[in-house]
Amino acid sequence: MPRYALKIEYDGKPFVGWQRQTDLPSVQGAIESALAKLEKRAHTIGAAGRTDAGVHALGQVAHCDMEKQWDPFRLSEALNYHLKPAPVAIVACTQVADDWHARFSATERRYLFRLVTRRAPLVLETGKVWQISQKMDVAAMQAGADRLLGRHDFTTFRSTICQADSPLRTLDALDVEQVDRMDGAQEIRFHVRARSFLHNQVRSFVGTLERVGAGSWSPDDVTTALEACDRAACGPVCPPHGLYLAHVTYPDDPFDQS
Repeated sequence: MPRYALKIEYDGKPFVGWQRQTDLPSVQGAIESALAKLEKRAHTIGAAGRTDAGVHALGQVAHCDMEKQWDPFRLSEALNYHLKPAPVAIVACTQVADDWHARFSATERRYLFRLVTRRAPLVLETGKVWQISQKMDVAAMQAGADRLLGRHDFTTFRSTICQADSPLRTLDALDVEQVDRMDGAQEIRFHVRARSFLHNQVRSFVGTLERVGAGSWSPDDVTTALEACDRAACGPVCPPHGLYLAHVTYPDDPFDQS
């Protein structure tokens, strides 16, 4: 059975998350239903990461196995047709080796989190960013973020229901960037890179760093929280709707057309 890699963009708002759940709308379920319109059978796709309810994706990657040979462009077009009106799009498709795996072949995941400080409602970006009213100290947030880089026991920054075997992870980057906006509001973007993440790890980072930006915590408090290895030491976990799975890296990028 030929295997295909899919690069996927979606709005996480109407879904319970990536993972298929009985009688509840999921991104995986929407794509598998679209595949069943093309080849009438049960389909199971594998993904690079399981995003939670409300989390978006700019570059989620999944793989699917088909019974017949498909032209990748025609497969993506057919899937996009059958995905309507769900806010899910196949933005790239390519055939890969039979043993290629969206999750296990990946070497890095990148997440983006968007935070906007503005008092007026964000009517055009509802559900796409975390809005707060207080201005943030970006330099202090970056100083706190730097305390988290490297390999650590991240027990403090993972959910109590995390199913990972170990809390040890290596954080390769956590860059805090302020970007210009037409409305003059302060937008802060968190760019996070690692081979793999624990459940709620990025949202725990951002919620904690928001406390630093607001002046309630110092960067030293981030170190204290990290070294506590205690979930109770974490700052508030931020909401999911500002989080995007931005990119998944592979040793040989299957979508590289150069």
